[in-house]
Amino acid sequence: MKADFYHLQKQTLEEVLPKLLDKAYETGKKIVLRIGNEERVEFINSMLWTFDEFSFLPHGSKKDGNAPLQPIWLTSGDDNPNNADFLFLIDGASINPSEFESFERVFNIFDGNSEEALVQARSLWKTLKEHDIASSYWQQENGKWVNKG
Repeated sequence: MKADFYHLQKQTLEEVLPKLLDKAYETGKKIVLRIGNEERVEFINSMLWTFDEFSFLPHGSKKDGNAPLQPIWLTSGDDNPNNADFLFLIDGASINPSEFESFERVFNIFDGNSEEALVQARSLWKTLKEHDIASSYWQQENGKWVNKG
């Protein structure tokens, strides 16, 4: 497993998430988007249909059904019904060490303006390092993601 931490500072999750999901989707791998709470699942679900009038990301949630067929599955739980290789964590969602081998890659997107999100990201970083999992830390500079370590 490899983990990537995306530190949001100037852009919102709603601006960044569709672009990162799109890049991951282009790899042909299935994705689970784990969201901190159920109310946000439906908000993100709607947002992913409307973020760009010229494109969309095929996705679904419990409300939509057909989980095994969904290339991107949105959930507030720890389920992986589409047998995803990639796990995205947003809004305080987390991963348990027992799941590390279940995913090829984990993307943790966190709000750098939230002390709680920073503490949670640092804790996950430390846990991953303790398990010898390669991790990268990304920040935006001049509109581009730059690997800071």
